[in-house]
Amino acid sequence: MRTAKFKIGQVVRHRVYPFRGVIFDVDPTFSNTEEWWNAIPEDVRPSRDQPYYHLLAENAETEYVAYVSEQNLVPDMTGEPLRHPQLDEIFAENSDGSYIPRSIGMH
Repeated sequence: MRTAKFKIGQVVRHRVYPFRGVIFDVDPTFSNTEEWWNAIPEDVRPSRDQPYYHLLAENAETEYVAYVSEQNLVPDMTGEPLRHPQLDEIFAENSDGSYIPRSIGMH
C-alpha cells in the first residue's frame, strides 16, 4: 500500500478534466460502489490499489463532491480561491490561501 501523495486541505486539479478542488478525505485504496467503478470506461479506469481522494470540487459551471484516484490529480498552483459552498463548514483559510481542517476525523 502506498502513502498518499496529497494531503487534506491541499488544492488539486484533475489531470484530464477541467475541475479543481480541495481534499477533505483520503481512502488508502478504492472504497466506492461497484456501480461507480463500472461507470468508468474500462480503457481509462484507474487501478483500485492506490489512494482515492474526496474533493470539494468545482468547474466553471458548478460545485460538487468528487472521488478521484491519485494518478488523476496534480497540485493546483493557481493560488485562486475556491468557491465551493461547503468549504467554510470543513476548512479555515490560512493567510497564505491554504486550507486547514476545522476538525479531525471526517471519515
